[in-house]
Amino acid sequence: MAKIHLNGKKVTIKPKTTIYELLKKIKLHSKKVAIEHNGIIIPKSNYKKKYLKNNDKLEVVHFIGGG
Repeated sequence: MAKIHLNGKKVTIKPKTTIYELLKKIKLHSKKVAIEHNGIIIPKSNYKKKYLKNNDKLEVVHFIGGG
């Protein structure tokens, strides 16, 4: 198991988990978020390619509509 920091909280994930898989686990749609991985903004096209590892830091911003 790997431990990452997700929005400031420690979370345990399976090894070789992608950003896309993590989003599914926390029930967020990949088209409605922006992700910073270790200080770098990750393009949505890389969510399925970017594997997370121990001590990674993820900041996930979820967009919602309103008016």
